[in-house]
Amino acid sequence: MISKYKFKYVYAIVFAIVLISSSVYVILDTLVLSQVYEKVETTEDDSSSEEEEVESTTTSTSYKDSNIEINIETYREYDTNIYVADITVSDIKYLKTAFANDSYGKNITEKTSSIAEDHNAILAINGDYYGVQESGYVLRNGVIYRSSSKSNSEDLVIYADGSFELINEDDVSLTSLYNNGAYQVLSFGPGLLWNNKIVISQSTEVGKAQASNPRTAIGMIDELHYVFVVSDGRTSESEGLSLYELASFMESIGVVNAYNLDGGGSSTMYFNNKVVNNPTTNGRTISERSVSDIVYVGY
Repeated sequence: MISKYKFKYVYAIVFAIVLISSSVYVILDTLVLSQVYEKVETTEDDSSSEEEEVESTTTSTSYKDSNIEINIETYREYDTNIYVADITVSDIKYLKTAFANDSYGKNITEKTSSIAEDHNAILAINGDYYGVQESGYVLRNGVIYRSSSKSNSEDLVIYADGSFELINEDDVSLTSLYNNGAYQVLSFGPGLLWNNKIVISQSTEVGKAQASNPRTAIGMIDELHYVFVVSDGRTSESEGLSLYELASFMESIGVVNAYNLDGGGSSTMYFNNKVVNNPTTNGRTISERSVSDIVYVGY
């Protein structure tokens, strides 16, 4: 009887160790362990840089050359500092995306400013943090990286002609979007404004996020005329925005179509070689969170 008891006791301990180890591995694999699936070959070589060399005028809040014009304003709404970059480009090719470490993969991250500097970005914001998801469309700069759909995912499609479209991954394949001229697909959401109308309710939120948060969004005003919007939040100086407040604000500045990107501690705007806003994860430390990707303007 004693030996049987000891055997059961040892078996229970071994089983518990295996179960705990398995659970720890799953957590680490999901949130921590990085995996490079594909190294991205940059097209920003010396020859293309020479072709795109232009004269420009830059101030602390503006940039202008023959292809790109950017003006940045800071607003104070809802007890929150909101940073708006008004962008006009001559071609959608100047509105780009980039991966951390130039690598498509899982849990590969860098600060928004570091990715931006690596790509000589004039202006950049954090993207959709695709790298923590196992599924969901990833199409960047005209290249398909992940075509497996995520149920009920509302994506923003940016086409080669510069137009926007909101789609649900349940309704259309990435191949179909690509064949119709999709150039970028951003998968975070939700959509905020569409055809001049707010398309979310006052109670809409992202997962279990707080009502007021730092936020990042992209919007369209007109043909090849866009905005990047980033708000501070979770500090005594800036409360942060609900999604409905973000949509209402963007509507007030003339945005026609708008889409929510990753927010919270990820929310970062970079311009003219520096971070414009005050990124914070917990409200105690002003610092950038590392992210998997950015949306940027540059050559």
